[in-house]
Amino acid sequence: MRKLILFFVTYTFILQASAQKYDFQDQTQTTEQRITSLLSSMTLEEKIHCLGTNPTVSRLNVRGTDHIEGLHGVAMGEPGNWGKDNPIPTTTFPQAIGMAQTWDTLLLKKMGEVEGYEARYLLQSPEFQRGGLVVRAPNADIGRDIRWGRNEECYGEDAFFNGKMTASMIRGLQGDHPKYWQTAALMKHFLANSNEDTRTFSSSDFDERLLREYYALPFEMGIKEGGSRAFMAAYNKVNQVPMMVSPLLKSLAIEEWGQDGIICTDGGALKLLISDHKYFSDVTYGASSGVKRGINQFLDDHKEAIAKGIEKGIITEQDIDEVLRGVFRVMIKLGMLDNPDDNPYAKIGLNEKQHPWETNEHMQAVLEATKASIVLLKNENNTLPINKKNISKIVLVGPIANEVRLDWYSGTPPYSVTILEGLKKFAGKQVEIEWIENFDRKSDSLKVAQADIVIPCVGNHPTGEAGWAKVTRDSYGKEAVDRKSIILEDEAWVKDLYELNPRMVMVLVSSFPYAINWSNQNVPAILHMTHNSQEMGNALAEVVFGAYSPAGKLVQTWPMSEQDLPELMDYNIRNGSTYQYFKGNPLYAFGYGLSYTEFKYDDLKITPSDDHCLVSLTVENIGAFDSDEVVEVYVRYPQSEVERPNKSLMGFARKTIKKGKKVTVEIPVSYKYLRYWNTAEQTFELEKGPIQILVGASSDDIRLKETTNIATSNL
Repeated sequence: MRKLILFFVTYTFILQASAQKYDFQDQTQTTEQRITSLLSSMTLEEKIHCLGTNPTVSRLNVRGTDHIEGLHGVAMGEPGNWGKDNPIPTTTFPQAIGMAQTWDTLLLKKMGEVEGYEARYLLQSPEFQRGGLVVRAPNADIGRDIRWGRNEECYGEDAFFNGKMTASMIRGLQGDHPKYWQTAALMKHFLANSNEDTRTFSSSDFDERLLREYYALPFEMGIKEGGSRAFMAAYNKVNQVPMMVSPLLKSLAIEEWGQDGIICTDGGALKLLISDHKYFSDVTYGASSGVKRGINQFLDDHKEAIAKGIEKGIITEQDIDEVLRGVFRVMIKLGMLDNPDDNPYAKIGLNEKQHPWETNEHMQAVLEATKASIVLLKNENNTLPINKKNISKIVLVGPIANEVRLDWYSGTPPYSVTILEGLKKFAGKQVEIEWIENFDRKSDSLKVAQADIVIPCVGNHPTGEAGWAKVTRDSYGKEAVDRKSIILEDEAWVKDLYELNPRMVMVLVSSFPYAINWSNQNVPAILHMTHNSQEMGNALAEVVFGAYSPAGKLVQTWPMSEQDLPELMDYNIRNGSTYQYFKGNPLYAFGYGLSYTEFKYDDLKITPSDDHCLVSLTVENIGAFDSDEVVEVYVRYPQSEVERPNKSLMGFARKTIKKGKKVTVEIPVSYKYLRYWNTAEQTFELEKGPIQILVGASSDDIRLKETTNIATSNL
């Protein structure tokens, strides 16, 4: 009965809003006309209230919607307490860095669709009525340094790649309807936010070319290609100006890119302007300056500061009206001001007989994504896959083998399958699988020595196994904590295991790259996957036992030593950051990942046109397994008049190819992304002359190359 009452109250509220004949509810008017009408009907106090994250105006029957977290599934649970001590299960995908390792834009879009649907369901279902429709995802920041504590949240170190994955996630979250959005994707954190220890007061400093060509690019692509109209300003300064009051909010995002929706602060950022950045004398000037620059939602208590700003004449009601237009543009796209009968997304959650996270469709989406995210780092003498007929006993070692560890921005999965559970289920009664949680040489040596295969499960803990801003190991990182080491502490006991039994497959479950030099030299087979997937164990079991050939690729350079990395706060990537400018020999290169089969690349053809060149080739599976292959296209500029990267990713495609079959792969390379920022002319310029097209299986495994010419100078 309670559920029916809640449903009646909620739906009645929506119907009242649509039945009340305010001009701003007239859908025959333009969006801007409706917003003008709404603002003219609001009091100043209501407008100041709407500068928070929930722009509800009860007096006018305007129902706004709040924010939720959603980097890899709706976060309505633990360990970040997003469920507010009343967690609700939601479909939980691998961490964002793991989803990136799929190199599959369609999978990212599917993940967004699943998450967006569940966000609508939670808000609109009579059973829950929780959450909101502004989803803080994806994280479009670039993982330029693997020591960054929030590395797990991003899509890697390449700006173009991040932009493509960001745009795909956004399209999934927002949906394909021509008029309405399923949810609004709010990108984080604009801009150049990739350090944690000093983020509340430090400055990310770099030149204008890196701003345009690198740090800003994923956000631009998220807006222009993905359709996002919302982002969060970062805590840090950029070139000595705190981002929540940076002129870039207006000059770049709003005026150049057309970002006309929500620009919000990060939590606590308003007070940090005074306490940490020491940029203003008080919050009145800080809040007012934020509004002047384009901020229209505060995650902090802003009301008194804004009211005082108006009283002192620092800002005007007209300034507030100007920025609130962006908030209500997003609300209108979400259908919050319209009759729900006109919006197909408004019906989600009203009649379903099953929670969406319990459906086979959502569970299968996670399984497919998790399998696709697994990277085979080493496979000496075809150690993998394991043939169940040839072995009788496997020993799993390490606590990670029987845990699915959740990160700070995770939801609570409806179920989770550990590595131990997945392997046992897949192996059946044919293979005995024993688990040793914490290896002890005295008591466990015989078990390890007698095993046919030993599988150490190693890696980090995504929460650092500690409270806020604390971790228990130097190699751990998370929000507010950068990594102090890239050395895997678990390698110490892996060496002990190896002395007892070298028949080993190491599973590295981690949010970051590690310098696993010893393991790479000695352990026969190594797999990498990230935390958090509810299907972790099932996905890994399919890979280990050969039901699925791994095809994931790394999205960051894995160095051999911290000595190969510049200082963490050196945001000038030309000094040796990322594969584009890396000066050492990597342990594993950007784009690297092995397979159970082999692929032959052939028949490269480059067909230029006015705005792109089409890269065409054939890829043949000449091995013994059906498998996906990720084809990567890089570009080099042999005669550029300015400093350019050693090579730059400009296209990629993941294709399924059955053994013995050949497919044609076509990848367009857009001239738009071949331009450099001409600082003197203050514009992007496409240089005439030759470019070298490099096609391969990773950034350091180029199989085919050809030089072509760009004939035009401008797009």
